[in-house]
Amino acid sequence: MAIYSIKDLEKLCGIKAHTIRIWEQRYSIIKPERTNTNIRYYQDTDLKLLLNIALLNRNGLRISKIAKMTKDEIANKVAAISEVDFAHSTQLDALTISMIEMDEYKFDRIISTNIQQLGFEQTMLQVIYPFLDKLGVLWLTGSINPVQENFMSSLIRQKIITAIDNEPFAHGNDTKKFIIYLPEGESQELSLLFMHYLLKARKNKVLYLGLNISVNDLADACQIHQPDYIFTMITESYSKSPVQRYVDELSSTFTDSKILLSGYQVVAQNVRSTDNITVLKSLDETIDLLDGNR
Repeated sequence: MAIYSIKDLEKLCGIKAHTIRIWEQRYSIIKPERTNTNIRYYQDTDLKLLLNIALLNRNGLRISKIAKMTKDEIANKVAAISEVDFAHSTQLDALTISMIEMDEYKFDRIISTNIQQLGFEQTMLQVIYPFLDKLGVLWLTGSINPVQENFMSSLIRQKIITAIDNEPFAHGNDTKKFIIYLPEGESQELSLLFMHYLLKARKNKVLYLGLNISVNDLADACQIHQPDYIFTMITESYSKSPVQRYVDELSSTFTDSKILLSGYQVVAQNVRSTDNITVLKSLDETIDLLDGNR
């Protein structure tokens, strides 16, 4: 069982520690345990309850009213709000609750409702990507554990793959052909899968090579597929060689294809473009390129 400090609760719930203490004293909403040295700590059940209370409070329910509700009443009210309120903060709160509880049904209900209302692409852009940003902060601060992060990543991966499979295959001689992959040592698969969806939804032919692809393997695939474009991302520190050297190798090896590069290391290291290299500094730039807006 995980334990949390009041600062952990503040990061996860977005409620100031001072406010949490007032709620404890005035309404007895949660009651911290204490260590042998009298240090306050909270358990999973406290965190889950406070996440639900925080969501209701941000949606206009007074804390005095919430304090009189049973846990089941609180949970039911949260579920009802999450399905009709598409405000950014509400959706992030609801997803955080499903992650902490490791509740696949709750996650699926939130995402499926958003997809029905917004479509898959906008659900990714408006809900899932902001949640992943929050997840990264929580992971760095130690407020969540690896199994919770893996649980959510796996569910998001399943949603993206389903969306990819639901898109029909592109046909026609004038259809653009893409190869997409991650170099050796890269692991940001969710972003690459979303790129697969974006390309396929825009009626492009896509060959998805996956992770840990060497230049030699890429060359073999290009000889068979003869792509118009090659897309990759370099997000983590590339250990095999400097990023610029790797990019120069791509440029000189694949002269018949246009190479699209994205990722933190590409931008942070100010990688130089060449005639067949295009650096995409953000997801917005990538989508604009795919839509013909740049």
